[in-house]
Formats: sequence, structure tokens, C-alpha cells
Amino acid sequence: MNLHSLLTGWSFMRFLRLGAGIFIGVQALLYRDVLSGLIASVFLLQAATNTGCCGTSGCATNTNYKSKNTIQDVEFEEVK
Repeated sequence: MNLHSLLTGWSFMRFLRLGAGIFIGVQALLYRDVLSGLIASVFLLQAATNTGCCGTSGCATNTNYKSKNTIQDVEFEEVK
């Protein structure tokens, strides 16, 4: 991970992960809860690396496809 990837590509979900990580991290420090600290570190790691549960756009469908707009003649055979 380089500094350029850390500073670019900030979207709503990335800010949401950062905010959740900071909020849960503060709560973990206040209540001295290790599990909340681990969850906060996961959220902060996801915000820093711009990944989610499936990786960067891992669950997204491929939108770079070429559709064929050709009309083909279909032949039907009548079966009796």
C-alpha cells in the first residue's frame, strides 16, 4: 500500500468505515474492551486499504461488456 492509494478514492462507504472504526475504537478505550478494539481495528484497516468484506469491488458485477445488438432470424419447426 502506498501513500497515493491512501489519499485517493474516498467514497461514502470508506468514510463510513473510518467513522465506525473511530467510534468503536473510542468506545473500546473507554470501556477497556478488547473485542471492540479488534472490531475497530478491522474497520480502520478496511478504511485505510479501501477494502470491504469482498475486497475492492469484489462483489460488483462486470459492467464492461459489449452487447450484441444484432437481430437473428429464428427458424421454428412444427412438430405434430
